Amino acid sequence: QVQLVESGGGLVQSGGSLRLSCAVSGIMFRAYAMYWYRQAPGKQREWTASITSSGLTTYADSVKGRFIIFRDNVKNMVSLQMNNLKPENTAVYYCNAPDVPWGQGTQVTVSS
Repeated sequence: QVQLVESGGGLVQSGGSLRLSCAVSGIMFRAYAMYWYRQAPGKQREWTASITSSGLTTYADSVKGRFIIFRDNVKNMVSLQMNNLKPENTAVYYCNAPDVPWGQGTQVTVSS
């Protein structure tokens, strides 16, 4: 059964940090590019960061220099280190892989 389970969200003050994790099962994880998306209240889900199967990373301009995506091909996990968080980063964060059902996401709330 293919499954994505996100964790690590919470409430943090502006300028703080959080690390999100996504446990992946049911696919050959190391062969897949992985993505993080987010959906803020009242907005569409938007792409945030990507990591290829070989470890190359790309970021949305709004998070470049503050967020880091990385993967562990032994534990089948992808993570998102979020630093210098801002209130506008408040959203539900989802990990994703091509043709894989979305998980439940993890809520990140940044207070000003």
